[in-house]
Amino acid sequence: MLKLGVALVLAAVGVSASATDITVSAAASLTNAFKEIGAAYEKEHAGDKVQFNFAASDPLVQQIAKGAPVDVFASADQDAMDKADSLKLLAAGSRKNFASNSLVLITPIAGSLPIKGIADLQQAAVTRVTMGNPASVPVGRYTRHALEQAKLWAAVEPKAIFGTSVRQSLDYVARGEVDAGFVYATDAAVMKDKVKVIATVPTETPVSYPIAVIAAGPQAAAGHRFADYVRSSTGQAILAKYGFGRP
Repeated sequence: MLKLGVALVLAAVGVSASATDITVSAAASLTNAFKEIGAAYEKEHAGDKVQFNFAASDPLVQQIAKGAPVDVFASADQDAMDKADSLKLLAAGSRKNFASNSLVLITPIAGSLPIKGIADLQQAAVTRVTMGNPASVPVGRYTRHALEQAKLWAAVEPKAIFGTSVRQSLDYVARGEVDAGFVYATDAAVMKDKVKVIATVPTETPVSYPIAVIAAGPQAAAGHRFADYVRSSTGQAILAKYGFGRP
């Protein structure tokens, strides 16, 4: 009788008895889109709360491996998700691709150097080029591979200012602290009043975003619900609004 009374009280005040807090660790480039997806999800799942932890994908994997109570992981490349998979962190069958992106070269909006493409980064006048650290940041891996394909890595690496996430590199360019930088197209769009896109950079490996539920997550069922929501028509529409492509 007491349990029934509590349930009735919760219902009366509009609180679900099964409300849960869902913790989502996601790549920094997903910040704006995922915050809106989280808000939309909460409206459709009364009482549920989505808490986000945004950072570079590799450090997020390390946090989860060390026991961080995470329900869902969304990374900016397959390599990071492969690492999570190899560590047996993922719920079986939950890994799915949900978005795509593109790599772009940007400069400060007020930049005066004659940079029209990645080959121009070889100029002596270009001294500081930011990119994510290839050792731990997906955008850095995409950048390094693209520059290696163009036979420009040897010329650009000595000028590299490594960011701990794509958003840090974006900030460096926006503040005019570097001559140019590599970010995703969606990141450049967030600060289009401070940075300009010089070129879209071809990548041998497509920029693809996977999402998965964490096997040891405290809210597995809710994690599955959120991951499915990201891939739903509503989630996809929000991602498209921020410039992400279909998976």
